[in-house]
Amino acid sequence: MPQALCLMILETKIPPPLVVLILAAAMWLAALGAPAFAFRLPLNEFVAGSIALVGLVLNIYPKFLFNRAGTSINPMRPDAAASLVTSGIYRYTRNPMYLGHALLLLGMAAHLCNGLSFLALPLHLLYITRFQIRPEERALSMRFPHEYAAYVKAVPRWV
Repeated sequence: MPQALCLMILETKIPPPLVVLILAAAMWLAALGAPAFAFRLPLNEFVAGSIALVGLVLNIYPKFLFNRAGTSINPMRPDAAASLVTSGIYRYTRNPMYLGHALLLLGMAAHLCNGLSFLALPLHLLYITRFQIRPEERALSMRFPHEYAAYVKAVPRWV
């Protein structure tokens, strides 16, 4: 099977929250298994909690916007979008929920205080961009060609 076809098979197949849980478990295991990478972070619980709280808000608030717009929030079916949401937080980032996931992982890394746990962040960004965001962008550009093209020019993918 050609590599491109194998990669396409993975697109939008693993729910993003499951990706976060898998990476969080890997972070925890890395922190347990590699105590030599531990460090001290002043006020780490406050820092970790604050970052995670922002991540949680970035996961919940967009769902209200999707419900108000009457469109699907199912990341497994980006082609099912009934409308393009460009208001609220979507004026500043095209992917607030995935940004929220990254912040949840960053909060966990701050909580764990282990350098290896931070490696999950670039892994998350690379994976989510390749296997979730790009397929969503293709689906939205086919579903809303003119609106989405203008939106992409005006709003960054992340921040």
